[in-house]
Amino acid sequence: QRAESERARLEAEAAAIEALLGPEAGGDWTPLLDEIAVEPGYEPALGAALGDDLAAPADAAAPVHWLALYPYQTPVPLPPGVDALSQWVRGPEALNRRLSQIGVVPDPAAGARLQPGLAPGQRLVTRDGDLWRWDGFTAKAEAQTTAAKRLEQRNRLSELEGLLAGAVETTTAARRGHDQSRARLERAAEAERGARGKVAAAFGTLNAARHKQSELAQTAAGVASRLTAIEETAERLSAEIAETEAAQGSARTEFEELPDLSAERARLDQLRADLSERRFDLARCQSAADRLAREAEARDRRLATIAEEKASWVRRGAETARHLGELDQRIEATGTEIEELAARPGTLAASREALAERIGHAEIRRQEAADRLAEGETSLAAADRALKAEEQALGTAREERVRAEGAVAQAAQGLANTTEKLRERLNCALDQVLEIAEVDPSQELPPREQVEATLARLTRERDNMGPVNLRAEAEAKELDAQITGMQAERSDLVAAIGRLRQGISSLNREGRERLLAAFEQVDKHFSELFVRLFGGGRAHLKLTEAEDPLDAGLEILASPPGKRLQVLSLLSGGEQALTALALLFAVFLTNPAPICVLDEVDAPLDDANVDRFCSLLEELSESRTTRFLVITHHRMTMARVDRLFGVTMGERGVSQLVSVDLGAAEGLRESA
Repeated sequence: QRAESERARLEAEAAAIEALLGPEAGGDWTPLLDEIAVEPGYEPALGAALGDDLAAPADAAAPVHWLALYPYQTPVPLPPGVDALSQWVRGPEALNRRLSQIGVVPDPAAGARLQPGLAPGQRLVTRDGDLWRWDGFTAKAEAQTTAAKRLEQRNRLSELEGLLAGAVETTTAARRGHDQSRARLERAAEAERGARGKVAAAFGTLNAARHKQSELAQTAAGVASRLTAIEETAERLSAEIAETEAAQGSARTEFEELPDLSAERARLDQLRADLSERRFDLARCQSAADRLAREAEARDRRLATIAEEKASWVRRGAETARHLGELDQRIEATGTEIEELAARPGTLAASREALAERIGHAEIRRQEAADRLAEGETSLAAADRALKAEEQALGTAREERVRAEGAVAQAAQGLANTTEKLRERLNCALDQVLEIAEVDPSQELPPREQVEATLARLTRERDNMGPVNLRAEAEAKELDAQITGMQAERSDLVAAIGRLRQGISSLNREGRERLLAAFEQVDKHFSELFVRLFGGGRAHLKLTEAEDPLDAGLEILASPPGKRLQVLSLLSGGEQALTALALLFAVFLTNPAPICVLDEVDAPLDDANVDRFCSLLEELSESRTTRFLVITHHRMTMARVDRLFGVTMGERGVSQLVSVDLGAAEGLRESA
């Protein structure tokens, strides 16, 4: 799926670029832009140097075109140290003169410095698309041209063709591997079905042996129960007497050795109070340290911003001085242009009179054409009305024809049905009916209602007679065989029900044992994790509402430090969250899973509880095979994890996944 997705993405991108690179608006002529090959990185330079001139074709029949002229006999050289753009562009010979007079400079400073010394027709460009022309025209790289974009898209299309070929090979190999894996899976499934059949046969043999064993055990139990009852009762009574005496002596000794509980309780309360004060001091110090770190980081960012603004103002000053020089040159050129424009009013007046005379002649011709158009429209309307009338008459005739054909088809169908009924009931043709009924064709037939009434009466009389069953004896034998088979199947079902009940009983017994074993492990882990997360207290799980563990409910009893033992619903939100985390991790310790996703579990916790939660999470991730994925906004949790993943939107509607390896970042900071 990944290979096909990558291939589809490349095909979609290539199709989009091919659609964008469709025929330019130029009729039947191919633009010169589609016949040029430029090295990657030089597309903006070529687009800035030639611009929309690349949309013209090299065909001399086009209204606007390029001609292949001979090279200059004595070409004007470019400025020293400047290479011609023709080194990186391959195209028709018609571009040789133009490309030989276009130079590529390394940066904008060199272009601005060399522009005053350019000969007529020469231009300077940078790879980013800056342009300096011999006549003073200057364009920045920000003004990207359509030709440059089209050249970049063509180069990208060539690159996509190579990537698409690799993607096709990858997809073919992946599909081949997928087919091989599917074949192996089918073979494994076939082997599994065979193994399941063998297991079912083994279970059948085992059930038969168990049934025989249960019968023998019942017989033996009835004989041995009376013999062992008295012996067990005597042994139990002796053991209970000995245990009671031992427990009495042990209780007396323990009661005498008990220490002073009031002093120990006072000492425990003092330790808890000291622990609470130290946790509060730790949280306050942590908050102060975080605040100072944020303030220091804000000051560093502000100093960096000030340095960037200072450099920006210096650059703006230099650009302002350069713009002032360019404005002086433009003022001189504008003065020359004003002098030329002062002489144009007389020329424009003569052109205006000639255009007015031509407009009058054109108006006369337009009026004549409008008259001829009105006459043609009148004739067309009359023809349309006649056509609509004929079409309406044709539609009516077609409807009449369809109705007539329908009536004929219906009559033919009725005749066929009648013929078929006669063939089924009387086994004769239609022309033989009157002969069989002994009716004279020359006589008038009786009314249809009378014939139908007679037919109904005769049919009722035949039905009242009832059919003659010639297979009654054979059917009785078949029913006896069916009854015998059903009785055998009933015996098999009764035996199967007994085996099934025995299997259910065995499964229930094994399920109770496993459930109780798992419950004890989860309860043990839950009690330990609760004490670690709360720094004290106690908690345990309890089965309720039924004697059978399989039907019992589960109740969580918790006692945080300083509170009495109570159910989970009576605790606060943070205490409920910590208790739920303790139960979740207890289940993972009993039956670990490869991945555990925790979504905002630290939201209701304070900083001290978040610290204990993170410590426990680190210990579990180091000692177990479970990988924990935590979705959180808490700063302490994000600071304690191994890797951070976040989603950012650099542009509107475009999301990007960002990941940070905190371990690697700490290593870089320590090495720096």
